[in-house]
Amino acid sequence: MEAAYIVAAARTAGGRRGSRLTGWHPADLAGQVLNALVDRSGADPALIEDVIMGCVSQFAQQSGNVARNAVLSSRLPESVPGTSVDRQCGSSQQALHFAAATVMSGQMDIVIAAGVESMSRVPMGMAGKLAHEANLGSPFAGPGMKARYPGVAFIQFTGAEMLATRYDLSRDDLDTFGFASQTKAAAAVKAGAFDAEIVAVDVVLPDGSTEAHHVDEGIRFDASLDAVRGVKLISEGGRLTAATSSQIADGASGVMVVNDRGLKALGIAPLARIHHMTVVGEDPVIMLEAPIGATRRALARAGMSIADIDLFEVNEAFASVPLAWLKEIGGDPARLNVNGGAIALGHPLGASGTKLMTTLVHALRARGKRWGLQTMCEGGGLANVTIVEAL
Repeated sequence: MEAAYIVAAARTAGGRRGSRLTGWHPADLAGQVLNALVDRSGADPALIEDVIMGCVSQFAQQSGNVARNAVLSSRLPESVPGTSVDRQCGSSQQALHFAAATVMSGQMDIVIAAGVESMSRVPMGMAGKLAHEANLGSPFAGPGMKARYPGVAFIQFTGAEMLATRYDLSRDDLDTFGFASQTKAAAAVKAGAFDAEIVAVDVVLPDGSTEAHHVDEGIRFDASLDAVRGVKLISEGGRLTAATSSQIADGASGVMVVNDRGLKALGIAPLARIHHMTVVGEDPVIMLEAPIGATRRALARAGMSIADIDLFEVNEAFASVPLAWLKEIGGDPARLNVNGGAIALGHPLGASGTKLMTTLVHALRARGKRWGLQTMCEGGGLANVTIVEAL
């Protein structure tokens, strides 16, 4: 089997819901990332053999195969196909796994894995809400699923609170983690840690002028632990708040994946090599615990220990997810989400997988480190893990 390499990785800066990126149609926003990947790799656009794009809410402006629509909104020729993937929050991480498997098998040599989500233009849960209003029934749980899990409401926030309880994570533990996410992200911006990975896009300001958007909008540069501790609980008797949950965001991201023939065709050096890929399914009720089991399986299959991994990216859907992961896996907290995470930077659902990989690859190379591991919790009790080697 051939090796799979990442030769370019890019993302937009996140935009808060209803704010700076609202003016961008999601296909056009994703198209900007596709253009950036071509520019950064120096690839002839006609050499791209497929675009695999993650997107969770494939509805309204993200319907009709958003991957193909992004290709047609970019500078890629019509000959480049595209297909859209939904593995919930891990959609673009799964797109990366599909792209890597394709080039490793030799079926294709140069593939783009990407993701997009405009949570402003296509609000989360919009498809289910409209289906309910149109008397079209439950959006996803049919009789078979309801019989298997009687009386269960599959809610990620509930799962996040269950995690906090199961792993004895206090409100203070969660608040401290949420504050750290903000401080790390703010420090990363000030140090220019994101400069190499962000694709600046023009946004229209209230006065009609335009400005390049290149800083993640969700970062609170003036955050204080006291302020985080003062945020109201989401549910009475719970432990999580808006300050310890990921921010609803708009964004797009992507990586170009090639094999040795692709490297030769492009004539460039790779950024990283994909070393291992795992995906698991676990309890869909607690839902967000699967990264723990997935990481254990990935490390075992890769013949590695957590001590071998230099940096971890564990998606901060809620603070309880990475904290439970740390507690069970035993990783060094100093290696986790070193530039902050979704609590500060935002979680544009389908874009988050390749967004985290983009940040991980750049962080490894900037710090002179070798091994990185990425994992995400996903709706339905799923989790992907990707282990990469920086080159």
